Amino acid sequence: MNLTLAFLCSMMKITGVILLLVGLVLVSRAWAFNANCKEGKKCERNMTIAQFFSAEDFDTLFPQRNLPVAHAAGFWNHYDFIQAAAMFEPLGFCTTGDLMMQKIELAAFLAHVAHETTCGWSVAPKGPFAWGLCYKEELSPDSLYCESSDEYPCVPGISYHGRGAMPVYWNYNYGKVGNYLKKDLLHRPDWLATNATLAFQAAIATWMLPMRPKQPSCHDVMTGKWVPTKNDTLNSIYPGFGMTINILNGFVECGHGDDIRMIDRVSHYLEFLELLGVGRDNAGPYTGCGLQKVLYTPFDKS
Repeated sequence: MNLTLAFLCSMMKITGVILLLVGLVLVSRAWAFNANCKEGKKCERNMTIAQFFSAEDFDTLFPQRNLPVAHAAGFWNHYDFIQAAAMFEPLGFCTTGDLMMQKIELAAFLAHVAHETTCGWSVAPKGPFAWGLCYKEELSPDSLYCESSDEYPCVPGISYHGRGAMPVYWNYNYGKVGNYLKKDLLHRPDWLATNATLAFQAAIATWMLPMRPKQPSCHDVMTGKWVPTKNDTLNSIYPGFGMTINILNGFVECGHGDDIRMIDRVSHYLEFLELLGVGRDNAGPYTGCGLQKVLYTPFDKS
């Protein structure tokens, strides 16, 4: 009996030590996480997007999308966005860091979406930034956007013009995104203009994946996972919203001062930060890319 009691006591001590160590690890992780929070701010972690971004919030950011003048009226909605985002939330899409970081990433992503799909103008009703998701595809394209490719050959008669929430162009891009989503977009690029969930998934995939070798993803930039090299800093390339512009469309909008398209993206970003309750004061540094060296040219598809 004494031996049994001694054994049980020993096991209980070992178990207690293990639980203590586990507790210390959890506390240290919580401290590291909460260290990013500002004093007085409530910190939350790993909320799903649906928990902090409601259908009403979606309507606030895109209030004019269903007007008769909108070319995609009735197509885009909160439900399809949440369904699409669920595929990427385990990878950290708008679920990384505290609630402020989550909202900042969401504002950045949706700012690009709004810029790419807007039909607003400077004196538009409700302002120039209320007209995102007006389009779902390029109208009257003047090209099939087909380029010779052994890996992603064009399908005869198919147009690879821009479609989706963050429009996909060119056969090779439809092929790459389609492979990732396990959808044959090379043969059916039209799906990005007929299936809103898939259209949002393609946009989020573009955001989450590095578009080219040795370049970060937009997600890694906005969540602080990417650290610039010395060569990057010598070329004025720093973490911030501006870097995401360089990644997505730098060869057109970056490296030559205050490009009007770059300014529109930044303005959408600042507006969405306000609407999401974050405030433009938390936009972070380097929101533009006018001084950055361009990351790539359209002829560099590797």
